[in-house]
Amino acid sequence: MENFGKILIVEDEKIALKNLEHTMKKEGYEVMATTSGLQGIKLLQNREFDLVLTDLKMENVDGFEILEKTKELYPDTEVIMITAYATITSAVETMKKGAYHYIAKPFKLDEVRKVVRDALEKVKLKRENAQLREEIEKFEGKVKIITQDPKMEKLLETARQIAPTDCNVFITGESGTGKELFAKYIHSHSGRAEGPFFAINCGALTEELLTNELFGHEKGAFTGANTLKKGMIETASGGTLFLDEITEMSPAMQVRLLRVIQEREFMRVGGTAPLSIDVRFLAASNRDVQSLIKSGRFRDDLYFRLNVVSLRIPPLSERKNDIPILSQYFLKRHSALMKKNVTEIAPGVISILMKYGFPGNIRELENVIERGVALATGNVIEESHLPDDLKILSVRTFRKKNSKIPTLEEQEMEYIKWVLEESGGNKTVAAQALDIDRVSLWRKLKKYGLEAD
Repeated sequence: MENFGKILIVEDEKIALKNLEHTMKKEGYEVMATTSGLQGIKLLQNREFDLVLTDLKMENVDGFEILEKTKELYPDTEVIMITAYATITSAVETMKKGAYHYIAKPFKLDEVRKVVRDALEKVKLKRENAQLREEIEKFEGKVKIITQDPKMEKLLETARQIAPTDCNVFITGESGTGKELFAKYIHSHSGRAEGPFFAINCGALTEELLTNELFGHEKGAFTGANTLKKGMIETASGGTLFLDEITEMSPAMQVRLLRVIQEREFMRVGGTAPLSIDVRFLAASNRDVQSLIKSGRFRDDLYFRLNVVSLRIPPLSERKNDIPILSQYFLKRHSALMKKNVTEIAPGVISILMKYGFPGNIRELENVIERGVALATGNVIEESHLPDDLKILSVRTFRKKNSKIPTLEEQEMEYIKWVLEESGGNKTVAAQALDIDRVSLWRKLKKYGLEAD
C-alpha cells in the first residue's frame, strides 16, 4: 500500500497543533495540519487521508462536521476526536457518529501515538480486506487458483503453457494442497475445456471396483452385470481423466493402465474388441514416487508415460502469504452457504493463522474458516472461534527452534508466554483465555520463571 499513513490534523490551538504535527511526522507519517475547520473540510474534499485527528470545539466548523464529512467522503478513514471539554455525553455521541477514539485534553503524547497506530492498523486491514475481496471477485464462476505467491504464480504460468499441448502431467504435493484443482485448471485452459473432466481416487477403491469404474463392463460380463456400463476411460473421451493417488494402484492395474496409455485403446470387462480412446491423462500422488519406484511398488515405465511434465504444488507452509486471500475466499464462500453475514476476520485471527504450520494445508485452512463462520454470532470471526490447537504455537515450529521434541511442560510454557503476549501482559485476560484462575496462573508463572514477563 503506497504512502500509507497520511494524516490530517485539525486543531485550533496552535501549540497543540504544533505538538501533534511534530509527533506524527517524527513517527514517519505524512502530515497535513490546519487550525481551521473550514480549511480542514477543503483539504478533505481535495484528497483522501488514512486518519483524521480533529478538535471537537472549533469556530465555524466543529469536529462533528469534520467527522461527518470524512465518513461521507471516505468511509474507511478513521477519525480521532480531541477535546478539552470531555464529557460522557460528548464521548458517546462521537462514537455513535463513527469516531474511532475520543481523547481528552491535556493528552499524553504516548497515548496519542498508540491510538494513532491502532487506528491506522484498522484502516490498513479494512483496505487490504477490500482489495482481497476485489481479487476474489475475479475468480467467481471460473476454474481459478487463488494465490498471490510468486512460486505459485510461476507454477500456474507453467500450467498454462502446457495446458494446450495435450501432454500427460504428473502432479505431486501433500494432501490438501489442491492437486485436483490444479488438474481442473489445466483442463480448463486446454483445447479439451469443452469436453468432460472426470476424477477418481485410485486409493479409495478395491482393485475390482477400480477396474469397473475405469474400464466399464459388457452386459453379462459377471453376475449382476445386467446392463452395459461405460467406464471413465470411455466417457472421458474428448476430455480429461484425473487419476488421483495413482501410486496406490495394484501392480496388475498399473500394467493395464500402461497398455491403455501406450496403445490408446482399451476393452471393457467381458469385452472382445478393443475400443479407441481420446483422453488426456493427468495423475497425482502425495507419496515419494521415486522411493516407490526404487522399491518396485510403482512401475517406472508407467511413471515415465505419465510424467511428461511434472508439477509440484508447495504446501501452505511454503506460501503463507496466500493465507489472507484464501481466508477471505473461504469466508465469503461459507458465509453464503450458511446464509450468514460474516464479512470480516479479526486481525488477531490472521496473526494466529500466519504463525500456524497447517499440516492439513488448504483443506485445513478451509475447515478453520468454516468453523469460524459457523460459530460467529456477529459479522467477525474472532480468536475465540478458532480450534484450541491453533492457539498453541505449532510443535513443528517449536521443534525447528529447539531441534528436539518438546516436552509437555515446554509446550505449556510456550503457550502461556504466547497467551500473555496476545493479551498485552494482562494476567486477568490471560487467565480467562487459559481457563484457569489468577492464582493458578501466578503459580505457573513462578514455576516457569515468567514472573518478570
